Amino acid sequence: MIASTLWRRLAVTATLAIVFFYPGNAQTPAPSPLSNKVQRIPIPNSDFPISQGVWVPANSDTLYLSGSIPPVANPAAPKGSIESYGSTETQTVAVLQRIEQSLEAQKLSLADIVMMHAYLVGDPGKEGKMDFAGFMAGYTRFFGTKEQPNKPARSAMQVAALAAPGALVEIEVIAVRLL
Repeated sequence: MIASTLWRRLAVTATLAIVFFYPGNAQTPAPSPLSNKVQRIPIPNSDFPISQGVWVPANSDTLYLSGSIPPVANPAAPKGSIESYGSTETQTVAVLQRIEQSLEAQKLSLADIVMMHAYLVGDPGKEGKMDFAGFMAGYTRFFGTKEQPNKPARSAMQVAALAAPGALVEIEVIAVRLL
């Protein structure tokens, strides 16, 4: 009994080691310990505007910015309604503008974002599904552009609700500043 439990634990540990430490198809090697710049790993064979991963050198400060939701866009709309905040695209743009202001107050910019988590509520006008196309329409105004080519690593997911009724978008980011 003890031997079979030990073998199961060993098998699980070996599987986890392979899953979590196998480098896969990483396009960019690990930076040297002397590297002094952020290195973004592109997604292989893709022009999608996110990075597969981002290497951050040890000589940097890290800012974890709390989630931001959009401001009310239409005060005449019923309080707590989607109409008061706008569409997913409108909300995404407003949230990213808020994040941009918060970063600027810390002498950072959107180009310094290395990780983003986007939380999207299902839109009742889209059968309760998140409006990923609307999110991307807003997102691509800020990332992977000629003016701002840097792309963060990113997750986007549908959530049941956000703290503010009517809000469809909340975004949190991690940004770095090289020392």
